[in-house]
Amino acid sequence: MSRRLRLQGAPALFGALALSVSCLACATYGGAPTDLDRVDPSLQAVADHPSLVVSDTLEALIAEGKDRVEDREFAYWIVARRGDPHTASDAFARAACAGRIAELRGLNAGKFVREVEDFSRLSTRLEPAFRDGAAQRMLATLYVLAPAFMVSHGDSETGLELLLDLVERWPDEPDNHLRLAEAYIELGDSTPAEPHLCFAHAHQHRLRPDHRALLSRLFEAAGAPKCSTETRSSE
Repeated sequence: MSRRLRLQGAPALFGALALSVSCLACATYGGAPTDLDRVDPSLQAVADHPSLVVSDTLEALIAEGKDRVEDREFAYWIVARRGDPHTASDAFARAACAGRIAELRGLNAGKFVREVEDFSRLSTRLEPAFRDGAAQRMLATLYVLAPAFMVSHGDSETGLELLLDLVERWPDEPDNHLRLAEAYIELGDSTPAEPHLCFAHAHQHRLRPDHRALLSRLFEAAGAPKCSTETRSSE
């Protein structure tokens, strides 16, 4: 499996943005105006909502495979223009939106990868248990999947350790098992991934659609491990 950027991606928040449609139409990313005609109405509707709502709305589109580049650009612009976050939820939202731009940029994603790293670390420091460790999971996935030269405070082994910690602390969260299995497979060792793939498979009804698709790809990459009848019975 080739290394690539694929992140996740989840309150005391900043005040609402009082933005008119004419102001929103001036949103820029990379010097190019955002075309509001191509931004999903659900995102435009939450432009003055807390950053986490903006991020969650974008994630809902991504989960269903309905997002466009303009949706990601718009959500990032809305969240980033509010300045540096000071709460766990705001920091998580900033990291998540930056991660979605990083996925588009690939090896040119340096600035956005740094934001994912910095703000997911900040969210974890401010509130380690926020959404059952969602920021730590994002950070760990970054360390596993991003090229080493793009990150400053960890590497793939750090990411693996963070994911093992998450599974120990929140063993009933299928996303933790899914990402740990992904890390093992990414690092070329599918055997320890198998029980985590089986757990995620047994609880796939709790995974969002794009994560279920990732689970299917990982199962194939791991050689379609045979899960016990007991494990499968909880589906």
